[in-house]
Amino acid sequence: MQMHLIVGKIFRAAPFASLALLPALLGCNTREKPAAAPTALVVTATRGNITNTLQVAGQFQAYQEVDLHAKVSGYIRWIGVDIGDRVKLNQRLAVLEVPELDAQLQGAQAQVRHSNAEITRAQNDVKQYESTYVALHAAYQRLSQAASMQPGLVAQQELDDALAKDQAAAAQVNAAKSALDAAVQQAGVSQADNTRVKTLQSYSNILAPFNGVITMRYADTGSLIQAGTSSATQSMPVVRVAQSDLLRLRMPVPESDVPYIMQGGSVLIHVDANGRTFTGHIVRFTRALDSSTRTMLAEVDVPNQDLSLSPGMYAETTLQLQQHDNTLSVPSQAVVQNGTSTYVLVVDAQNKIIRQDVTLGIQAADRIEILTCLSPDQRVILSGQSNYQVGQIVRPVITVPLTAKDAEQGGSN
Repeated sequence: MQMHLIVGKIFRAAPFASLALLPALLGCNTREKPAAAPTALVVTATRGNITNTLQVAGQFQAYQEVDLHAKVSGYIRWIGVDIGDRVKLNQRLAVLEVPELDAQLQGAQAQVRHSNAEITRAQNDVKQYESTYVALHAAYQRLSQAASMQPGLVAQQELDDALAKDQAAAAQVNAAKSALDAAVQQAGVSQADNTRVKTLQSYSNILAPFNGVITMRYADTGSLIQAGTSSATQSMPVVRVAQSDLLRLRMPVPESDVPYIMQGGSVLIHVDANGRTFTGHIVRFTRALDSSTRTMLAEVDVPNQDLSLSPGMYAETTLQLQQHDNTLSVPSQAVVQNGTSTYVLVVDAQNKIIRQDVTLGIQAADRIEILTCLSPDQRVILSGQSNYQVGQIVRPVITVPLTAKDAEQGGSN
């Protein structure tokens, strides 16, 4: 009772002093709350397959393309194709008018007939001279035999004359055979010249060298076409033919990725012009770098029977360079590369941040292979690493990052 009275007196005597002491009395019964740990988006290191790819723009080109020139000079008498026409192998595309070749062919054919007649005449001469030789040789043999059996029966002069006639007949036979050989050789020359002129005349027909499409027409009926064999004149081609049922897709590969290019490598091809997406394989590459662009050309053969693709079109290509199976990886944004150091921020079991240096392997579009110093299921900070300090306590929030494909689809929507 006395205590209450004393307190009451104090309040009544010094009301302002009591108000000043009240916060101090209340403060003795309160505690400051500690600051909450910051949140951090984390992902877990996982095992799986990872592929290193290269995305480059490729261009379709005709598998073969050629300007067709005439082998002989002449005027276009007929041309039966125009741009866009599909042609077959050895199809006649145009015909030249070359009158002088017709005359040359007639002369060559006449020379062949003359050579054949000369062969026949030489053969008859050989037969005639052989018959004469047989008769004269038999007469000489009889006289010689009679002279040997009865000396003095045949005069020596007569015997000598028979021997001379025999030898002369033999010489005529040899000469006739030589003339026959010469006639045969001349016939060969005439036949070769006839074949040459016939071949030149056949060049007046412009034929398709392969199945393809006419992509350019340079001449019309009546156009003068110079022979394409002379370097002294600027010859004009007749048409241009491109093999478009099979196309070459050419892709420039940067120098750093050249070691990973090999025949049979997989290529994903997307054509914006018609929306087609399909897979091809590298068939060939140049094995040499362009000195100006520091790139190497690689080619994919693309069947195009329906001609839905045209030479000159562009395509987005994704080349598979490397692939490792069952390897440890994290999202690309979880790795910090600062100069010569490469590290991740690991959140341990006590939610404390630890810096862990790592060695990288294959780098895919959205993930990076980790070769050393990281274990499966370890939690690493996904992004904003500069906002955290080593040793700091955080509240981890496990998330699944968007892949490059998901991000692209989200952006398109």
